[in-house]
Amino acid sequence: MLIAAIDQGTTSTRCILFDHQGQAIATAQEEHRQIYPQPGWVEHDPVEIWTRAQSVFAGALARAGVTPADIAAIGITNQRETTVIWERATGRPIHNAIVWQDTRTAGICAALARDGGQDRYRPRTGLPLATYFSGPKIKWLLDHLPDARRRAQDGELLFGTIDTWLIWNATGQHVTDVTNASRTLLMNLATLDWDEDILRDLDIPRAMLPRIASSAEVYGRTRDGVPVAGDMGDQHAALFGQTCFAPGEAKNTYGTGCFMLMNTGQTPVQSRNGLLTTMGYKIGYARPVYALEGSIAVTGALVQWLRDNLGLIAKSEDVETLARSVEDNGGIYFVPAFSGLYAPYWKDNARGVIVGLTRYVNRGHFARAALEATAYQTREVLDAMNRDIAQAMETGGAGDALQSPIATLRSLKVDGGMVRNELLMQFQADILDVPVIRPRVSETTALGAAYAAGLAVGYWSDIEDLRKNWTADKTWEPRMDDATRNRLYRGWQKAVTRAFDWVE
Repeated sequence: MLIAAIDQGTTSTRCILFDHQGQAIATAQEEHRQIYPQPGWVEHDPVEIWTRAQSVFAGALARAGVTPADIAAIGITNQRETTVIWERATGRPIHNAIVWQDTRTAGICAALARDGGQDRYRPRTGLPLATYFSGPKIKWLLDHLPDARRRAQDGELLFGTIDTWLIWNATGQHVTDVTNASRTLLMNLATLDWDEDILRDLDIPRAMLPRIASSAEVYGRTRDGVPVAGDMGDQHAALFGQTCFAPGEAKNTYGTGCFMLMNTGQTPVQSRNGLLTTMGYKIGYARPVYALEGSIAVTGALVQWLRDNLGLIAKSEDVETLARSVEDNGGIYFVPAFSGLYAPYWKDNARGVIVGLTRYVNRGHFARAALEATAYQTREVLDAMNRDIAQAMETGGAGDALQSPIATLRSLKVDGGMVRNELLMQFQADILDVPVIRPRVSETTALGAAYAAGLAVGYWSDIEDLRKNWTADKTWEPRMDDATRNRLYRGWQKAVTRAFDWVE
């Protein structure tokens, strides 16, 4: 028997089949369209995504030479915050999905912030008011589509993030898990339920919201009888797949964006330094595990931009070769604030900048600066995370779980598509001044979803079974001297300020 993981990401959908040792047996992947109706707006076609999910599941089975009867369970992991509303009776979406990167809700967020500030809901949700999250996207759709709010109040319309959309189509159940619910701006971290006051403020009918479940339980079965039994937002799944089960353990995922999560145990740690307090995971009836998160909007997407918009490279992997054609960044910094800045700044009105240009700069410097931008943004998040943990330990706000382990991270587990870029990983270790460790199975997002589903159906007995599967593939040790590291990072911090307040 195998476990199937459907990993529905921002640019593509994959299905990976895993065995009991956590090894990938077969993979199928298909891209979907990126829809840009106007600047700052990003949409996906939900029907296309569901079609891709079915196709890659069938494709992975065919490549492995197995049937649905050989699949013990399906786990789903997904791009978070992306918002779909559809008709309960027909299953037809009433609009394209509004993607997490979309900034059209800036006005809604600003209006809500006028009474209570950007952190108005942070004590309850762990999140600032930002265009990133699903709640304002729901409100935008209900405000702008004819008769949508009445239909939602009457129970005719359903909301879901992509996990809910896939589970509903696969099983007929309207459900989400705590990790995805924690990214809507609508879930109370203490009760793990929808917050009635916030629903009232955003005028969102509770009738359209899914049931909030754990991350590992049987939600329903497909037409072939396969249990759908795991559900985690992609970054939470990567934390789980990296077996960061102890408080203080952290991972960083390098994909379209970049997302660092640190396990803070059974105590939510409120951030004072621009991070998000979020769910880590909840396995069945066990107590929930919380995390601190630093979210970066544009990392791998910047490499795609160099490829698709500027034509500097033919394939994304060519960026490393081009970057190696020069010894350094030539004095330039690339701040990719294409949809504003996320952690630790949360500035919707920032936009991308390239600074330090001279006649000396060439294509190689552009490529190198693009890769370095990922590492610098990760450094900013790690610095904020270390400050949050230290402050929480000083005040007792970290609970017992985080009193002993670490005030600063000693190593960083990494995963995602960009970790095959050796130049980036070495620079990441250098600028962080900690070892960077890549696991043997780098597709840890899908693996985490598989682990959750497998635990739910008894394929794995407990998390110790999962720990035994994790092995390191390569470690990059820092080798940059302190003076160079500090000089480069000061340049980045100066460059970031040039991106602020561009949109009036």
